[in-house]
Amino acid sequence: MVREKDTNYKAIVIGTGQAGKPLSITLAQAGWKTAIIEKEHVGGTCVNVGCTPTKTMVASARVAYLNRRAVDYGVITQPVEVDMRTVLKRKSDIVHSFTTGSRKRLENTEGLDLIMGEARFTSSKSVEVHLETGDSRSLTSDYIFINVGCRPAKPPIPGLDKVSYLDSTTIMELDIVPPHLLVLGGGYIGIEFGQMFRRFGSEVTIVQRGKQLLAREDSDVAEEIATILRDDGVEVLLDTEAVHVEGDQDGVQLKVKSPEGRRSVSGSHLLVAAGRVPNSDSLNLKEAGIESDSRGFIKVNNQLESTQKGVYALGDVKGGPMFTHISYDDFRIIRTNLIEGGNTTTDGRLVPYAVFMDPELGRVGSNEQEARNQGYNIRVGKLPMTGMARAIETDETRGFMKAIVDADTDQILGCAVLGVEGGELMSMIEVAMMGKLPYTALKEGIFAHPTRAEALNNLFMAMDAS
Repeated sequence: MVREKDTNYKAIVIGTGQAGKPLSITLAQAGWKTAIIEKEHVGGTCVNVGCTPTKTMVASARVAYLNRRAVDYGVITQPVEVDMRTVLKRKSDIVHSFTTGSRKRLENTEGLDLIMGEARFTSSKSVEVHLETGDSRSLTSDYIFINVGCRPAKPPIPGLDKVSYLDSTTIMELDIVPPHLLVLGGGYIGIEFGQMFRRFGSEVTIVQRGKQLLAREDSDVAEEIATILRDDGVEVLLDTEAVHVEGDQDGVQLKVKSPEGRRSVSGSHLLVAAGRVPNSDSLNLKEAGIESDSRGFIKVNNQLESTQKGVYALGDVKGGPMFTHISYDDFRIIRTNLIEGGNTTTDGRLVPYAVFMDPELGRVGSNEQEARNQGYNIRVGKLPMTGMARAIETDETRGFMKAIVDADTDQILGCAVLGVEGGELMSMIEVAMMGKLPYTALKEGIFAHPTRAEALNNLFMAMDAS
């Protein structure tokens, strides 16, 4: 319950995302009188318009995909139809349960005030909150934590302002299956939504400016992903730049430029998935003496403190790896240093992530190109999913596993697992990396048969053959 008379707090947290919510509760439980300010949705991007809703929809799309493939397994089904209203209701119900639970937890934490409104700095130690009611409150604190996240970017493409387009938030409110979805951008968001809507029944064209999908991946991984999408019927245009957008009653036309020349690509709907920008522009950072880079990401040191003492930035708003689990680890760093008296930093932490296409891509540590650039003497092991017994038995053989090892120490430097449950297999390798096990421990390990995990034996045997 908010106590309106309170203006001074031991801590102010701006944003209820994956760092802000647990941080505010932990601070309050440690005896810090804390205010947490939320502009729109308790839970932040992940729960409301990111991880949770997209993965529920990805699951629905996979069911449609498996139904269409049922005959491959000797099962005869009826023709598949997708009811987008039911898909959206399932998504919304799950999101509502998560956000409601999060809000209740904040409201029921003693010593913690949840304030719904938009915050902006008036000094390095004070913020003004424009409340939902239209009123405002001024709050002060020696410790302020910023966890306001990012939003979809709007690329400067001529004509985009004049057409109706979708972003990663609004596309999840479509109650129809678009006849032909154009996807501008071949990153994580573009790939997940592109494949998803193809499985729902849309024609899909992905337009990627770079020479490969997923620019941060090794070229062999990116090429295999493009092959998988094309096998699913997605048109993938690489090295293709959108130079103009037009729209009419029939849909959207993208004028694009590629090495082959200029052409027009037409569709019924356009999804713009060309990156994200930080929600720092409304915070009045300059008034607080908080520095940001040219794109608006808040500058922090390795303990997440900004250029203003006592002001910290956590999660996507500080740039760097933009993943929910990294935001949560930012919370752990603050908790360790300010509550537990520790001295931990972001230096050297592993950054795992997964792309929830199907099959999944799980990644952690250095890829092959990064390891070579870092000067390591490396060995590379690679195993196609056609070499995994479990994948053959389940008829899910697309993709491959790849691991990079320091040849001088036998330590695993990183891996990419592109296959069904790729994120889970990647996590097994990550645990080995955390424990500093040599790759030989996985090569000789006993794993239950027939599981996907036992393919780790073959993957690291391939290391010996490289």
